[in-house]
Amino acid sequence: MNMRSRTIRAAAAAAVALAATLGLAACGPNTLVPGTPVAQSPGRVTQSQPIDFTTAPADLDSAAQAVAPGIVDVNTELGLQNGEGAGTGIVLSSDGIVLTNNHVVEGATSISVTDLGNGQTYDATVLGFDRSEDMAVIKLSGASGLQTAPLGDSSKVSVGDAIVGLGNAGGRGTPTAAAGKVTGLNKSITASDDATGSSEQLTGLIQVAANIQPGDSGGPLINSAGQVIGMDTAASQGFRMSIGGGQGFAIPIDKALTVAKQIQAGQASDVVHIGDTAFIGVSVSSTGGGAQIRGVVQGGPADQLGLQARDVITGLDDKTITSATDLTATMDQHHPGDTVTLKWTDGTGRTQSAQVQLAKGPVG
Repeated sequence: MNMRSRTIRAAAAAAVALAATLGLAACGPNTLVPGTPVAQSPGRVTQSQPIDFTTAPADLDSAAQAVAPGIVDVNTELGLQNGEGAGTGIVLSSDGIVLTNNHVVEGATSISVTDLGNGQTYDATVLGFDRSEDMAVIKLSGASGLQTAPLGDSSKVSVGDAIVGLGNAGGRGTPTAAAGKVTGLNKSITASDDATGSSEQLTGLIQVAANIQPGDSGGPLINSAGQVIGMDTAASQGFRMSIGGGQGFAIPIDKALTVAKQIQAGQASDVVHIGDTAFIGVSVSSTGGGAQIRGVVQGGPADQLGLQARDVITGLDDKTITSATDLTATMDQHHPGDTVTLKWTDGTGRTQSAQVQLAKGPVG
């Protein structure tokens, strides 16, 4: 199994560095053991070890139970990486519109979603994503009558509020609740993806002391009234805030819904991509002069042009590529079937360019 990992550098809104290395909470191939069973029917919410409470645990348990029927387990096959992934999603409509993190579905060649409200499993497609905000909207095929998650108002969240995160912790398929409290608002983190070599900064996040785990990404952050006030996005791996719990980050639900509505309306932008993902067929890392190729997918567009590992991509059409992040952002503006001019420097130092038609690739 190929391994994909993401790391996060966290900072306060004022850019004060936080001394920690963090990992996104999606259960990617680096965290989901092959063959891990995934429940195909609804299960009662279980509690992970609590950290601290300003509300009785029973109240937070009731809050989690109220939201559980409105979430889904998201399971992905990562065909090009020979891996699997697991995460969580929040049901926005009865016909199967689901909000999740982009990194939950990124790299997916197929997506299977189990609704906890009715226990049924559906195939799913990605309607669109915003990589810069780590959000994606997926559509369940043939779904109807789903129970939606009760949504709250994230503008009313305060430091010290009791919360509970709910999700597919560890990819086990059983909804698990992690109780804690809000410890910060308007926080920023920088997430790096070793698969693409790209990175993005997420801003305006809710910071919590709660035992958010791999697999919880895309799941709801819930207040004591049983309302979703955020979407769990990242959790600490390198340290713990206290025994039995760590540090987590969530996208405020008001912000998430704004992006979700734009995606549902099919409104592409500089950061919102609608529809299938365009594909060159390379894995890259940043180098001084562009995006250096680490590997080439056999039969893909890059392979057809004769590109090889260690070649450096320096341009795509009229866009100069200075890093792996540049290449990812530029590709997000294209769709399968587009013809582009690719520019690169080969292993001998020669500058080359050629036109190629982009293929349909894995999500994101």
